[in-house]
Amino acid sequence: MLGTWFGCGKVPLAPGTAGTLGAIPLYMVLRPHGLWTIALAAVVATFVGVWAAHIVVDDTKKKDPQIVVIDEVAGVLITLLVAPFTFAGILAGFVLFRIFDQLKPWPARAAEKWSRGWGVVMDDVFAGIWGAVVLYALVYVKVVR
Repeated sequence: MLGTWFGCGKVPLAPGTAGTLGAIPLYMVLRPHGLWTIALAAVVATFVGVWAAHIVVDDTKKKDPQIVVIDEVAGVLITLLVAPFTFAGILAGFVLFRIFDQLKPWPARAAEKWSRGWGVVMDDVFAGIWGAVVLYALVYVKVVR
């Protein structure tokens, strides 16, 4: 249930995108409580994601099962840490995270090679950090408000 983020990972097309979208309601509920709440949720999603991914990897014998999308939840929450709490901010965070999740710039690609759940989750955590850096720059120069 957690690994698939309440079924988002079972969407037949683009389960990673579905998992990322599935994180937005959590962000919307937590964001009014402050950035520390979002940061804590990202940390919890990371460690719960590693645990859940370990189980799914062992059960399916696949290195990175597409049904595991809690890693997208952790990653996009990291990106959204710097997003303005606006439609434009959330949309920019979503798009940037998805771009970096697909491109996998260093160290995300290297993290994919890590063992079991760590490899499944940490590439998305690094993609989330890249997304946060770029989004912060866009907010700083007032492209995203």
